[in-house]
Amino acid sequence: MKSLISLLSAFLLTVSFSNITLAADPVTPSPKAQVEQQESLININTADVNLLTQLKGIGAKKAEAIIAWRDANGKFKTIEQLLDVKGIGDAILEANRSKISI
Repeated sequence: MKSLISLLSAFLLTVSFSNITLAADPVTPSPKAQVEQQESLININTADVNLLTQLKGIGAKKAEAIIAWRDANGKFKTIEQLLDVKGIGDAILEANRSKISI
């Protein structure tokens, strides 16, 4: 009887821990959700002033500076190149990193 209780307890513990492990696995977004997220990103190579001002810390003057930099230097090759734009610092870049694309 003790061995049956021990076996049942071991089984229940195994099942409980396997559920915890599964719950900790990250959820992969569906392809549709990934496309929707990409569509909501602001492409700094094509965005106009109105789109750029939707970013945190970017007003009309900084948006115009981004566009001026793009016109003078060509398309941004990396998101980090925003740091080359006058008025864009690490804090603004990090606040918007997940919202922009190139």
